[in-house]
Amino acid sequence: MIHITRRWLLITVTTSAMGSAQAADIAAGRALAQVNCARCHAIGPDGESPFAGAPAFRTLHERYPVRSLEEALSEGIIVGHSAMPQIAFEPMEIADLVAYLESLEPAQ
Repeated sequence: MIHITRRWLLITVTTSAMGSAQAADIAAGRALAQVNCARCHAIGPDGESPFAGAPAFRTLHERYPVRSLEEALSEGIIVGHSAMPQIAFEPMEIADLVAYLESLEPAQ
């Protein structure tokens, strides 16, 4: 009985730690978005983008799979207008930002 209890405790602690790590990734991604993107984009679950042509982050999944942004985020997003600065992120920052963007998608 003690062996089963220890195993259950290990599974519970491991699952909780993974959940905390995921929450930290989402929080870090939101912080990155706030610093680098909120000047033009609506980065939260509601509200309008400050820059009229900038898509709200909560709608990005309607345009393309959010994971498809990973390469562009690592190489620097380049768009056809000069108002958007070229920004390149580090691999961990990309994972955090994508986790945050995915958290904005409606539950399925």
